[in-house]
Amino acid sequence: MQQSIKLSNGLRIVFEQYKSDVVYMGYVVCAGTRNEDSADSGMAHFIEHMTFKGTARRRAYHVSNYLERVGGDLNAFTNKQETVYHATVLKKDFSRAADLLTDIVFHSTYPQHEMEKEVEVICDEIDSFLDNPSELIFDDFEALLFPNHPLGRDILGEKNRLRSYTTADAQRFTQKFYRPENAVFFVYGNLSFDRIVRTLEKLFAAYPVQREQLSPAPKVAGGAVLPKCAGEVVERQRQLHQAHVIMGTRVFGGDDERRFALMLINNILGGPAMNSRFCANLRDRLGLVYTIDSFLYLYPDVGVWEVYYGCDMKDISRCRRQVEKELGIISEKLLTPTQLRTAKQQLIGQVGIARDNHESHALALGKTFAHYDSLYDPQYICQRIEALTAEDVRQTAAQMLSPENMLTLIYK
Repeated sequence: MQQSIKLSNGLRIVFEQYKSDVVYMGYVVCAGTRNEDSADSGMAHFIEHMTFKGTARRRAYHVSNYLERVGGDLNAFTNKQETVYHATVLKKDFSRAADLLTDIVFHSTYPQHEMEKEVEVICDEIDSFLDNPSELIFDDFEALLFPNHPLGRDILGEKNRLRSYTTADAQRFTQKFYRPENAVFFVYGNLSFDRIVRTLEKLFAAYPVQREQLSPAPKVAGGAVLPKCAGEVVERQRQLHQAHVIMGTRVFGGDDERRFALMLINNILGGPAMNSRFCANLRDRLGLVYTIDSFLYLYPDVGVWEVYYGCDMKDISRCRRQVEKELGIISEKLLTPTQLRTAKQQLIGQVGIARDNHESHALALGKTFAHYDSLYDPQYICQRIEALTAEDVRQTAAQMLSPENMLTLIYK
């Protein structure tokens, strides 16, 4: 059973009952890379790091030890759409974790001496990222896909700009976005909903009222309409032993009903199973690649579909033709009843198994409520997948994934 409420300060709380002695909980703050101004590049991720460096009540040492000393876990991550702070604790330690999470998210002080130390940690993270072409290529690709838009910027930011940030910059950013009405508190565990609400009301009892209006994240002009780069092949020389290639396009956002067909298409083409068409063709049948996967990322207003593979330099064009061939087949030919039934069974099974990953389920609960103001319902997802027809699949593939819509980026 799921329950939700909005407090008088605007904070939304979403809860799902789960019979266990373990509780998964946290805050989803709608402050990711796409919320940054160009002058604040990398700030959302920097704030995530700095949130653990001390509050008005706690020093960094106390933050890092407060849950660990009772066997709990505290963590965070930043992406293009949000920053998430989450904890896993025993049921008896719920109030302890809620207090700590609320303190670091809404009362961090961002001391300058800690910023000057932590920025070097992030610079090392940037260097590690730059040394990994199989990861770097995804950011370069999205920069081409979303030119002059925050979604096209990388999450980590630039070293020189990061080194210039001050406590005042961090406070300015968090005063703008780290506010109860811009966050969701999620809980997955065996607790009383009334207890959760009372706990959060008490924690925010003395929190000051925010009067400045929230700034919405900038929309993507044209949504799923591709910029002029559609159909282009962009090559970057990087002196590599292996070529790294991404082919992809913009698609509709996460509030579009066609997303279920696109989820199924992505799973058929290059999902996590080894029987995906890309894997069966390019790896198993032709022996052209070791790794080939496709990915679907859905923001509320726009999405990204992309396929990544690594191959020998001499096989770049051949691999590209094979990917385009599979895209053409799924865009033009109806799945047979057996193919459709098998594809549905596989994806529905994956959704069901994913629910048993309790941390991932809790995060999905929070993020869905944060961005769509609706409850995360795997059963509904499975029902929508089951209702898809072969024509739904073909038509969606033809609209979104035709070979001529693909932008290609190659590292050589």
